[in-house]
Amino acid sequence: MTAVFVHGVADTFRIWKGVQRHLKRSDSIALALPGFDSPVPPSFQATKEEYVDWLIDRLERIGEPVDLVGHDWGCILTLRVASLRPDLVRTWAGGSGPVSAAYEWHEFAHIWQTPGVGERWMRSLDIESFSRQLEAFGVPIDEARATVARIDDTMKHCILQLYRSAVNVGAEWEPRLTEMSAPSLIFWGQHDSTTPVEYADRLQKAIDAPDILKLECGHFTPIQCPQAIAAALEDHWAHGNKKMA
Repeated sequence: MTAVFVHGVADTFRIWKGVQRHLKRSDSIALALPGFDSPVPPSFQATKEEYVDWLIDRLERIGEPVDLVGHDWGCILTLRVASLRPDLVRTWAGGSGPVSAAYEWHEFAHIWQTPGVGERWMRSLDIESFSRQLEAFGVPIDEARATVARIDDTMKHCILQLYRSAVNVGAEWEPRLTEMSAPSLIFWGQHDSTTPVEYADRLQKAIDAPDILKLECGHFTPIQCPQAIAAALEDHWAHGNKKMA
């Protein structure tokens, strides 16, 4: 059985290294989404649907249901995968990624979703300035600088395309959440200013999840609370095994 971790925007697979370090199991992989310090397949347009299809393909290659975990956009995408292809998912866990028609996109999303404005923002991206903004969200400054330094032209293009395909993602994808069947765990930062914790409560009702791990941190839970998330995941997976037995 494999644990598969999916990152968000504008992160890379590296956001999961702290969580993975605290796990007892060794059969975990952190996927690199196309364009996020990873090659982009030919003709890939970086829409939300294409990222879901890409994830489904990767899970199909594993050949057995996985323990699927997502943060930020990784949460949104894995929720969609789990609702469309429950046969691929043994357990699901995720957070900081609302799939709700009631959700209002954050400031950066509005910029990236606006043609012309998003391109100008990307062209003028300053590593130090954006790093300090991430630091204000709770990311250690050295890690923030490394993260921002990886935002190359390919990632910039993919971010813009993804967000512009997802203006109405909550209304489009929320209805299928009821079709999720995998045992689920939600983890969320209580002080998340971009995706408020109330959306964890909404998600819990939508997917009938028994638990929410509300953490004393902001948006970047895998960085800020890796040990707590790892412990909760281990317990979640153990209970998933019992339910499958």
